[in-house]
Amino acid sequence: MKIDQRQFENFLLDTSLVGESELKQLKEEALVNKERLEDLLVQKGIITSERLTKVKAYILGIPFIDLEKETIEPAILTIIPEAIARKHGIVAYDKSGDQLEVAMLDPEDLQTIEFIKKKTELQIVPRLTTLDSIKAALKQYQKTLEAEFGEMIKSDTGVAVEGDVARKDVLASMKTTTGKELGEGVDESEEPKAGKLKQSAEELPIIRIIDTLLKHAILEDASDIHIEPMEQQVVVRYRIDGILHDAMTLPKRVQDGLVARIKVLSNLKIDEHRLPQDGRFKIEADEYKVSFRVSILPVYGGEKIVMRLLREGSKGYTLEDLGYQGESLERIHRNINKPHGMVLVTGPTGSGKTTTLYTVLDILNTAEVNISTIEDPIEYRMPRINQTQVRPEIGMTFAAGLRALLRQDPDIIMVGEIRDKETASLAIHAALTGHLVLSTLHTNSAAGALPRLVDMGAEGFLLASTVNVIVAQRLVRKLCTEGKEKHQLTKAELENLRTILPLDAMKTHLLKRGVMKKDMDWGEIPFYRAKASDNCPDGYKGRIGIYEVLEVTEKMRELINKEATTDEIQKLATEEGMVTMLEDGMSKAVQGMTSIEEIIKATQE
Repeated sequence: MKIDQRQFENFLLDTSLVGESELKQLKEEALVNKERLEDLLVQKGIITSERLTKVKAYILGIPFIDLEKETIEPAILTIIPEAIARKHGIVAYDKSGDQLEVAMLDPEDLQTIEFIKKKTELQIVPRLTTLDSIKAALKQYQKTLEAEFGEMIKSDTGVAVEGDVARKDVLASMKTTTGKELGEGVDESEEPKAGKLKQSAEELPIIRIIDTLLKHAILEDASDIHIEPMEQQVVVRYRIDGILHDAMTLPKRVQDGLVARIKVLSNLKIDEHRLPQDGRFKIEADEYKVSFRVSILPVYGGEKIVMRLLREGSKGYTLEDLGYQGESLERIHRNINKPHGMVLVTGPTGSGKTTTLYTVLDILNTAEVNISTIEDPIEYRMPRINQTQVRPEIGMTFAAGLRALLRQDPDIIMVGEIRDKETASLAIHAALTGHLVLSTLHTNSAAGALPRLVDMGAEGFLLASTVNVIVAQRLVRKLCTEGKEKHQLTKAELENLRTILPLDAMKTHLLKRGVMKKDMDWGEIPFYRAKASDNCPDGYKGRIGIYEVLEVTEKMRELINKEATTDEIQKLATEEGMVTMLEDGMSKAVQGMTSIEEIIKATQE
């Protein structure tokens, strides 16, 4: 929100908040530190953030509202979806006729005001407020669960029965398969002292809360559900497109029942509260089949639950669907069709490595080959593929499983992760003896995978003989097609980008890919940025990968034999035409698939 700087400075002097000499000194300090004068005033305690907001309201002639102690009617609050309220710092708090009063951090955000006006068909009356005020108002949201399933959470019991009738048929159509039926978890009967917990887990209100949370997470396309015990409440969060969002807050009294219910579904020890436990269960309905991988960890205040959603029976991906393009796509296809060798996929946790490997397996899965995997855990069940689960507690490690797989006459082997010297040695041996081996590593770049294996104890000359291709990847959020808007870089944005990215080298790559014209300057390239819409409240929907694919050529083999460093391998790879993750990401940004902000966030971490 912009205010006239001269007016602001005059106000500071007129109200004696600062003297002329002090103001001059503060302005010079702000200029040197490249920060705003108002931020510096707050940092130094000259003015509070709340009073600063009131000053802005006074200068702009906009009324100020404080919502910290206000209770907003749910019907009014939910006129603006929580995701939009959170992203844009705007909350609806009062309605009179066709006028909707909203509290905003930036009443001059005309784009958001116009969007809400169109969505609600109401006249928007903006009011200025503080960040703390917005945060307090956001706590009053119960996401859209109330609107979708009826009022379920009340302070006395945690659940109200009203509204449940409307969704009785929906929940009845959901079939839940417990961990015991899936052959996982413990089989022994519960001890007598666990009886009370089991009874709590089978109470109708608790069952309804869990059913609602699971169904809502599925409908929201969440990848994970977090149920976290706090001192006085239980917070539920969903991870959607890689970002965690608050979904709802539950009374502390339902905590034990929720944990017990999840343990019953996952066939875990219901009375074990001191040790971590892992389990699994499945939900089926007409429109979906979802497995939930459950992790329960003792924390201060109770037990935290994280559930990973694994959608079964969904349409398989292609490498193109995942975001592979051009030369990178050709390199992958060329190397996965070789009869033997190693294909490695690297990246941090949650970067889509497993999805890439499953997609490759789906391509290779024909009647002519025998495919076996050793995984921790098995995330997706695949037809005609022999999948084995790692069980370290009974000695079934990656190394032990791989050793056994080699006696199963496999053509293709997938090892979930190479974690140690023994697994690395066995994987290399398998590749040397005529098998195609697929696996993952935790490194930041494709070039870093080879030195990482050497650090584990693998011999350089063996790696040079076996590794075919290495893929490094990250996931970025995709711009919603109906909401994105064109954006050309300003001079200030361009200068800022130059400090982060090698723009000259980037331009050469974009010209080669044909996504940029020869005579275009960076300021003329149409990039895209997120814009809120009905279907995409934050302007993003889904995720896509950005990749670099390092193919091991004869020159690269010579370099590996010399146990070259990551930098030396990276230099040769780029000389031989490897498209880096940054280049691939910028290409996708120019094509309007994602935003520059997403690329910078993913590649600069």
